[in-house]
Amino acid sequence: MPAPIVVEVTRGDVVEARHRVHAVAVHGSRRVLAAGDPALTTMLRSSAKPIQALPLARARPDLGDGEIAVACASHRGTPEQLAAVRRLLAAAPAREEDLECGGPTPVEHSCSGKHAGFLALCRAMGWPARGYRLAAHPCQQAMRAEIASAARVDADSLPTSVDGCGVLTFALPLERAAAMFGRLPELEGGARVTAAMRAHPELLLGVVAADTSLMASVPGWIAKGGAEGLLCACSADGLGLALKVEDGAFRAILPALAEVLRRVGVDPGDLGTVAIESSQGEVVGRVATASGPVSPVSK
Repeated sequence: MPAPIVVEVTRGDVVEARHRVHAVAVHGSRRVLAAGDPALTTMLRSSAKPIQALPLARARPDLGDGEIAVACASHRGTPEQLAAVRRLLAAAPAREEDLECGGPTPVEHSCSGKHAGFLALCRAMGWPARGYRLAAHPCQQAMRAEIASAARVDADSLPTSVDGCGVLTFALPLERAAAMFGRLPELEGGARVTAAMRAHPELLLGVVAADTSLMASVPGWIAKGGAEGLLCACSADGLGLALKVEDGAFRAILPALAEVLRRVGVDPGDLGTVAIESSQGEVVGRVATASGPVSPVSK
């Protein structure tokens, strides 16, 4: 098995922590790169959102790019993001009280866009809105079928659990996840979803912003992060990536992502090193790959 990427957290000259990152790149049916274990199975968590938005994109051609983009988001609850969620709810049509994603208020939850999209899909398909998040509901059964089809796996054998926002989450080996993302632009509804994400990266911006940072730094790419240190991405020409930090620490993703991009011949720009600052704004350390070229320090 190829060695994983090692990301070090350094303060001064002392390494305070190390993170092992497993990564795989797939183009078509060909594995282009592997670091660590490409068969490592992990829950997709929020990285599944662009795939989960495909049925919505197909069922509701009347929706704007902003509404499709926020359905893919793990947002920060900014006024602009919440306005997009409310537009999607109005278009569903549904009320904020219909959201089943928890608090602080349902519309402010980072996954409210996805949930609003589920409600819009339920209206389009004639499914009951109540209980849309539950595993037995037609909405979640449709999500399971969509993930299985995109990943080319058997839906009945697809491991599932409950995500943080209460809906189903799905487990795939990293190589399957990378191949699935590489196929995203070609899937039915995929061109619309990826175009919406590229048009409105500000609506995708969350607390962990590695996906938005990639989209801003490298033209033509889309990406979506998931909890516990997962990032999936694809280029305009169908190169799919999946990266997983073994210990779940998301701070290792950007340096590891930059290293993967370099290895597949893509200039990562300033993604490669993350500065560590004191409360006075002084740069006192960095998060960077343990070996190989290092790009300039950036926040």
